[in-house]
Amino acid sequence: MAALEICVKAADTAPDVLGDCPFSQRVLLTLEEKKLPYKIHLVNVSDKPQWFLDISPEGKVPVMKLDGKWVADSDVIVGILEEKYPEPSLKTPPEFASVGSKIFGAFVTFLTSKDPNDGSDKALVVELEALESHLKSRPGPFVAGEKLNGVDLSLAPKLYHLEIALGHYKKWSVPESLVNVRSYANALFSRESFEKTKAKKEFVVAGWASKVNK
Repeated sequence: MAALEICVKAADTAPDVLGDCPFSQRVLLTLEEKKLPYKIHLVNVSDKPQWFLDISPEGKVPVMKLDGKWVADSDVIVGILEEKYPEPSLKTPPEFASVGSKIFGAFVTFLTSKDPNDGSDKALVVELEALESHLKSRPGPFVAGEKLNGVDLSLAPKLYHLEIALGHYKKWSVPESLVNVRSYANALFSRESFEKTKAKKEFVVAGWASKVNK
């Protein structure tokens, strides 16, 4: 089959290197896990070229060409990929669809907080504890058990950003008591698909700088 075309963020300081967008990585992980051929177009999101704005008027990444049309939004893209290329299945069982869904928002709130007493760190721990109790109640290593699915591929880049950005800017790490969350993250980060699609740590740090230093 012909390679699928996808536009993703380029690194902030290196326009020829894959950037730090967790939503772009989610789609790349899906393509890798489904063993689908793809061709990446790197986009400098701080100076968007006209050809990109022509196909993505809102200027958002990722966008992917599917059935001759450019489609935006990682949720929509992975849904179409699952329909068009059902094997191997990465379909998330409905009862697990919202597992960990509030972690990223809680992470961003804590990362960008200027008030050490606003409780944003505790709010993040509450969300991570919810993931911990879910993982503890199942055989693992993934959200639905032994089989990787879409919710894992959505969480993996977010947990990666959380680990790097909070470690750098807040000197904070996931509490050691959350044993299952830590081993879950390691299981995701050690996959070949993740190694191939992750941004380098320095680009993740640089990517959050403008939000942290507001």
